[in-house]
Amino acid sequence: MAGKFYIKTFGCQMNEYDSGKMADVLRASENMEQTDAPEEADIILFNTCSVREKAQEKVFSDLGRARLLKRSRPGLLIGVGGCVASQEGEEIVKRAPYVDLVFGPQTFHRLPQLIAARRAGGRPQVDVSFPEIEKFDHLPASGATMGSAFVSVMEGCSKYCSYCVVPYTRGDEMSRPFADVMREVQALVAQGVGEITLLGQNVNAWRGATEDGESADLAFLLRAIAALGGVQRLRYTTSHPNEMTRRLIEVYAEIPKLASHLHLPVQSGSDRILAAMKRGYTALEYKSLVRKLRAARPDIVLTSDFIVGFPGETERDFEATMKLIEEVGFDSSFSFVYSPRPGTPAAEMADDTPQEIRAERLYRLQARIGEQEQAVSRAMLGSIQRVLVDGVSRKDGLELAGRADNNRVVNFSGAPGMAGRFVNVKITAALSHTLRGELMAEQI
Repeated sequence: MAGKFYIKTFGCQMNEYDSGKMADVLRASENMEQTDAPEEADIILFNTCSVREKAQEKVFSDLGRARLLKRSRPGLLIGVGGCVASQEGEEIVKRAPYVDLVFGPQTFHRLPQLIAARRAGGRPQVDVSFPEIEKFDHLPASGATMGSAFVSVMEGCSKYCSYCVVPYTRGDEMSRPFADVMREVQALVAQGVGEITLLGQNVNAWRGATEDGESADLAFLLRAIAALGGVQRLRYTTSHPNEMTRRLIEVYAEIPKLASHLHLPVQSGSDRILAAMKRGYTALEYKSLVRKLRAARPDIVLTSDFIVGFPGETERDFEATMKLIEEVGFDSSFSFVYSPRPGTPAAEMADDTPQEIRAERLYRLQARIGEQEQAVSRAMLGSIQRVLVDGVSRKDGLELAGRADNNRVVNFSGAPGMAGRFVNVKITAALSHTLRGELMAEQI
């Protein structure tokens, strides 16, 4: 082996996917192996997120600790990738001169060239360009062998919501061609992967070119993947309400393999705030989508994103959000107090809501969604769920953990060799954020 590498990932599932691909690149090109101990590593990479301020500052805190390791091992290479790298570029090296590599979400496939140039020239290497989707043509085949895998089908975002940095850090929407996506999925299925999750900043905006020059939509892609014999379950994330087309909704009625869980960010229930966010829909239009989805798939579970305390949010605006939560019955959420991001239009808006009021609103929102989550869990008691086993439970090393069709985590007793398999589990208890179950006798 030519040494070890360590990767720390911040942020979304797209970043988790990208980190896995970075690992594939370093294994294939540098003959390196991955380690969970940064003190053992010859290369330390931070794959960053700039969606929230705290995530961005935590990167520089971790960089300070990596600097201490570099003092004792001058040959150690430190790299910053992802969205903070894309946003800050050369400024990272100015702020932290000991950083050797800075690369964006579209250029991590160039890591071998950046590493070679750094070692040859002794100067930090920065590449945060936006080469059309080139990276997918240069990535090695995935080594995934477990039961589930992510497949990135598009990059970037063209929605330009007023609070969001993603269009500036990952560029505009670029869809991978249909044939490229299918080749990757088929390779994963051949390795024994049974559950595929399609990824994109706005994954339902995917419009991939076909080999006959036409453009396919996500509904077409889901049908094509579902037709593959080895695929047992399909998911996709993250979606934008404006791209939730009639064709895509119909897929829920037609394809049982498509999971009964949809993450559909709404951000607010106030039309005034939604307009200020430049989301492009109203609360009524969002609820109309939900009705259509539930007509197509009655047992669908919906999760969402919420921003609390957006500039100018009044108590009346917040109550509109709470009303929407009540009416839709969200199962869970990613919810945060608004954090201004430099360079976004919202960062220039008047913002006079006291922090303690924002925190109190966030608490109320999360408490109500938590109650709804418990109601969904209790409704599952006694049911038999088809669970994809992830592996050993985090809470109890003698148990297994897996995910049900609606994305619920289920813990149960079973053999470690079941990892990567689909099994039937009877739900026996509903805990705060997970379920407990018993493996059905025929599975043992």
